[in-house]
Amino acid sequence: MTVRARRLLKRSASRQCPVWQAMANLGSLVVLLLLRPASALSDWAEDDLVYQPEEGDSPSGSLWPLPKSLHISPELYWLSGRTFQIVHSPSSTAAVGCSLLDNAFRRYFYYIFGSNAASRRPQGPAASQGHTGELRHLQVTITASDPECNQHPSITSNEAYEISVTQPVATLKSENVWGALRGLETFSQLVYEDEYETILINKTEIVDAPRFAHRGILLDTSRHYLPLKVILETLDAMSFNKFNVFHWHIVDDPSFPYQSITFPELSAQGAFHPVTHIYTLADVKMVIEYARERGIRVVPEFDSPGHTQSWKGIKNLLTPCYSGAKTTGTFGPINPSLNTTYDFLNQFFKEVSLVFPDNYIHLGGDEVNFECWKSNPAVTQFMQKQGFGSDYRKLESFYIQNVLDIVTANMKGYMVWQEVFDNGAKLKPDTIIHVWKSGYKQQLAVVTAAKFHTLLSSPWYLNVISYGQDWLGIYRVEPLNFNGTAAQKKLVIGGEACLWGEFVDATNLASRLWPRASAVGERLWSSEETTDINDAYKRLTKHRCRMVRRGISAQPLYIGYCDHEYKG
Repeated sequence: MTVRARRLLKRSASRQCPVWQAMANLGSLVVLLLLRPASALSDWAEDDLVYQPEEGDSPSGSLWPLPKSLHISPELYWLSGRTFQIVHSPSSTAAVGCSLLDNAFRRYFYYIFGSNAASRRPQGPAASQGHTGELRHLQVTITASDPECNQHPSITSNEAYEISVTQPVATLKSENVWGALRGLETFSQLVYEDEYETILINKTEIVDAPRFAHRGILLDTSRHYLPLKVILETLDAMSFNKFNVFHWHIVDDPSFPYQSITFPELSAQGAFHPVTHIYTLADVKMVIEYARERGIRVVPEFDSPGHTQSWKGIKNLLTPCYSGAKTTGTFGPINPSLNTTYDFLNQFFKEVSLVFPDNYIHLGGDEVNFECWKSNPAVTQFMQKQGFGSDYRKLESFYIQNVLDIVTANMKGYMVWQEVFDNGAKLKPDTIIHVWKSGYKQQLAVVTAAKFHTLLSSPWYLNVISYGQDWLGIYRVEPLNFNGTAAQKKLVIGGEACLWGEFVDATNLASRLWPRASAVGERLWSSEETTDINDAYKRLTKHRCRMVRRGISAQPLYIGYCDHEYKG
């Protein structure tokens, strides 16, 4: 387990009820379960860990995340898979041939009607009532001269959109394709079935835009290799929740599954298996394109100088550790004292910059253990030569600054974990500082006071689990709840839900992530005033069922069932 994971587990335990605080390890959990009567355990769970909403549905239906401005009228329209179409409007700057939208139109038609759309027809009383007309079209209008059909999303992409649902034609308007993708998801969430399986939608007006520009999910593919199918499924689920950044923590100490074109020996010696457990260039391109078609950026992370035990394929890259005058046969972080280190990194990040089109690379920089550096006589001599004395933070900063210069030379911006800032490395003004440690409110204040943009992940480590409805605590986090000026708070550009892979692989990723990550999604998209837990529970319960219906194995919030379970 990483130091990060241990710290987060410790911090998580401190936030739990007193019973959990008393447990120091798994053994005490076993004792607790054996000694505590089942009825008492049940009472404890019910009293402390369960939220039950009031009866009835949310006035906002099953919309998730909640739009910025929403008005739903009682007036109803029905939709038929035989006649309904999603089309480009005549005034749109995008048209047939904009493959990103063409594919999205087909995808959302399927989400609305399923595979048997042609055979489904309105039935029952709702279809014949006088106040209900047929909705035949959703017309999509892109207003910008460049709809960005062939571009990749970026930190500055405009995701705003407007929806007007009225009979016989609904309209979706956005500046570019990115807003249209978000609007299509919202439109699909407005559609529902009545007890007669008639597909209905209410007359609705929506004006919507995200609160934060960066809304990410981190997946760790080093501690357990994740098959492409699982990654693509996660990208689908991200689009259902309006996330727009896939932070791909692609390599780490345990394995190096990224197959480098320039340095194939990295995965050959560093992957769990050099053939089956790697991501080829074709795999990476598939992920990037699949994400692009859903309005999602792919930001790779190549963490260094620590977390690099799997980089052993490059000779003399890692620091040999010593015990006295002899080497131990083990290795520490990347060796910052050799020119060959920076020659390698220059070539490697040149490749990474070409393979990944996003404007940013995450460079890590966290949890560097100095003990091996301290033991190595060549590194110690280099320290003295540079005038660093015995302050190994200066050596770390020397390394980091060289890497930052390399990445900058390859025309990329960078994100780093907060230790890089804490240790005083010289950073470009557009550096993004990623806050993950405890005491994050103070850290946000310090980082933004230094005028750096920042991301928050500290309260959203979803690999840390507990019994009960822990989505409530996730949902209640307010990213801007720290002491700072209005200008400082504008520097918080969003956050990420992180799913580290010590105990997560393809078998449990979806249920571990969803719908808990959905709570993060709404917090980062919806307005600061969207805090009604009762309303959120009702909407999230239905949204979770919708994700399950779309093939995402999201865990339930609590006791209940999904309507589609009994419809075959």
